[in-house]
Amino acid sequence: MERSVQRQYAPNSICFGCGPANEKGLKIDSYRTNKGLELKFLPNEEHQAFPGMINGGIIGSLMDCHGNWAAAIAIMDLNGLDEPPCTVTANYSISLRRPTPSATELHILAEIEDIQEDRAKVKMTLTANEKVCATGSGLFVAVKDGHPAYHRWS
Repeated sequence: MERSVQRQYAPNSICFGCGPANEKGLKIDSYRTNKGLELKFLPNEEHQAFPGMINGGIIGSLMDCHGNWAAAIAIMDLNGLDEPPCTVTANYSISLRRPTPSATELHILAEIEDIQEDRAKVKMTLTANEKVCATGSGLFVAVKDGHPAYHRWS
């Protein structure tokens, strides 16, 4: 069975959104596609903003972490590396297009729009029940030794 990129490359990460080692986190699992990564996520009751709808901050965390991983994997592939570089969010924005229901699986696609040796711009789309609920984009940058996040995935 295929492992998610988070579990393959950063099993000890404590990130709230994507860290497999964070017991109270979202623990997203992103998988490769032809153009980037896909994520399927089933929200919990505590992720609601109001009855039946997901909190916008949770949506932001899902899209930020998933987009960041799409960039890291794309940079790894571009540079022929054996593991992804540690990347951080330079900027990201999301548009909440409609309320996102909590009692259904969310599907997020992250696709590379532009890539350079140490950075990637990523487009993200969140759907629920085959309807677009949120869209976004972000710029994610590989960091070097000395940056506080550099060793976070090891």
